[in-house]
Amino acid sequence: MADRRILITGTSRGLGLALAEHYLAQGDRVVGCARGPAALAHERYTHVTADVADEAAAIEVFRLVRGSVKGLDVLINNAGVAEMNLVALTPVDAARRTLETNVLGTFLFTRQAIRLLKRSPCGRIVNMTTVAVPLRLEGEAMYAAAKSAVEIFTRVTAREVAPFGITCNAVGPSPVKTRLTESVPERQMKALLGRQAVPRWAEPADVANVVDFFLRPESGMVTGQVVYLGGLG
Repeated sequence: MADRRILITGTSRGLGLALAEHYLAQGDRVVGCARGPAALAHERYTHVTADVADEAAAIEVFRLVRGSVKGLDVLINNAGVAEMNLVALTPVDAARRTLETNVLGTFLFTRQAIRLLKRSPCGRIVNMTTVAVPLRLEGEAMYAAAKSAVEIFTRVTAREVAPFGITCNAVGPSPVKTRLTESVPERQMKALLGRQAVPRWAEPADVANVVDFFLRPESGMVTGQVVYLGGLG
């Protein structure tokens, strides 16, 4: 199913950028959103500079979505931040930023998207979580707490939007080589990968594969699910 209208948050780099490129290659129209400038140029790509945790900015993003692609079929809430610190060493500002970007940002964009997705024949919402939730990783308390909130938000939202034919699911990548993981010590990353059933780094294509499954028209009965990559050894 090509020529879908897809909004992806956090497309200035990393996984969000990879997902944008993936769906452009499939023939979809993509609107990207990030605090930074566009990292790609494509005739079917529109970039909006915005902070996902800012309500006014979220409203403006969706005004541009309605104007540029005339509707929406898919929302991928990918934007996120993490502070890799022990609880005792985590600044309040960092904790607040982690919660606002991951949780409030997902809420704001989902709330705005529902109005457009109701008009789509195959409305889809995909949220990003992390294996830090089930693995209870030390040094990631606030990040795991924020993504835990995203997971329950996903499950409850799935029930609320089901009458409109919209599904809402989440994917939890195992570590992908992005700026987010660059700051984690190599020894810690090796230990984390060793706890997985598949002890290797994930690739953006691994994540896109799960997102593709959620987006398929045949996946209309799949909702409220959280899929973690790598297995939990």
